Amino acid sequence: MNRTVFERRRARYLEKIGSDDVAILASAPSTPRNRDVHFPYRQDSDFYYLTGFPEPDSVAVFLPGRKKGQFVLFCREFDRDKAIWEGNHAGLKGARKQYGADEAHPIEEIDRIMPDLLADRRRLHCGLGRRPEFDRQLLEWVNKVKSRSRAGVQAPEEFVDMDRVLHEMRLIKESEELKALRRAAEISSQAHRRAMQVCRPGMYEYQIEAEIQHEFMRHGARSPAYPTIVAGGLNACVLHYTENKDPLREGDLLLIDAGAEYEYYAADITRTFPVNGKFTSAQKSLYELVLEAQLAAIEKVRPGNHWNEPHEAAVKVLTKGLVKLGLLEGRPSRLIKKEAYKDFYMHRTGHWLGMDVHDAGDYKIDDKWRELQPGMVLTVEPGLYIGKHCKQVSKRWRGIGIRIEDDVLVTETGCEVLTDAVPKRVDEIESLMSVGNDTL
Repeated sequence: MNRTVFERRRARYLEKIGSDDVAILASAPSTPRNRDVHFPYRQDSDFYYLTGFPEPDSVAVFLPGRKKGQFVLFCREFDRDKAIWEGNHAGLKGARKQYGADEAHPIEEIDRIMPDLLADRRRLHCGLGRRPEFDRQLLEWVNKVKSRSRAGVQAPEEFVDMDRVLHEMRLIKESEELKALRRAAEISSQAHRRAMQVCRPGMYEYQIEAEIQHEFMRHGARSPAYPTIVAGGLNACVLHYTENKDPLREGDLLLIDAGAEYEYYAADITRTFPVNGKFTSAQKSLYELVLEAQLAAIEKVRPGNHWNEPHEAAVKVLTKGLVKLGLLEGRPSRLIKKEAYKDFYMHRTGHWLGMDVHDAGDYKIDDKWRELQPGMVLTVEPGLYIGKHCKQVSKRWRGIGIRIEDDVLVTETGCEVLTDAVPKRVDEIESLMSVGNDTL
């Protein structure tokens, strides 16, 4: 995204927090992987959303109404030797010229300069609780301002959670964000289709993961948005299984939960399909029940409906279906009230999606489920998980884990499924898998 996108966001944010306030954001730290080696760096989403600045060891300060400049950035100075070893970095000049900072200072000078920036600001917006070490720095800066009270200098008298304003902004996606989300969805959809086509009994879960990662990177998504789940057979009953180490067996289902990150925006898709390309009778019965629940939930994604309506729709379909199949006994309405379905469906039907796979934004406002609005993006992902030791059901159902997940944009008139390029009907899946490698 170009610099004007971030400038526009900052202007909106500065307007919302008020002329007497100040906001401070710290970059994500660089995280060690092992001795002398770090994980690939990924900037904090909030920090990137307002600055576009991709480097660690940086702090952004936002000062509404300040005549000298409203966006101050502390960052690393340019180091020629460091550039030889690790690549180019912005430095102070680049922070101003490339990223639009009104002022840029060396990060080493932050303790000296920050108290002056906080002076005579009434409220301090920050992310307390995220990083205890940075919280201590904030308090030290505030205390330094307080020590000048006899000179008539006022320190911020109120701390405000930065999420209150910023996360509401992030919840409604701009056109540039939707473009990135659509591309992430497109790349991820291609990866899921590839996984279906190459899958064969005897392969290992990690080999399927490699095919997915290959497709991500081949199309410009340098990393997954979250650890990829490739769960064959019983492993699909572990909701966040990421070991991806076991062989894929004849007669089992394979659950893949995988999404690419493209230009800081995430996709999140789950599909479940037979390793050998053909559903058994029991697998098909449960799968079609989950699909029916997902379609009912997607139907509820429209402006004016509240957040929980898709979940309620999915639960209703799943509970009725479980009774019909003999996995639950009783009246569906009573079973729903007792949450009896949670033996087989223990998670929610979706979450916000954006820069984070579990994206920013409240689900309730004043203790009431919030209404869906155009520009919101969410996942819809019902499932059924029947463990190996689930003695209350017939053996034919045991060891089956199924989830179907799509990314859905709320539009002015309803919704758009961003990930509908991945087959999910039984006949579509079996048809694609029967073609196999010939189309790759």
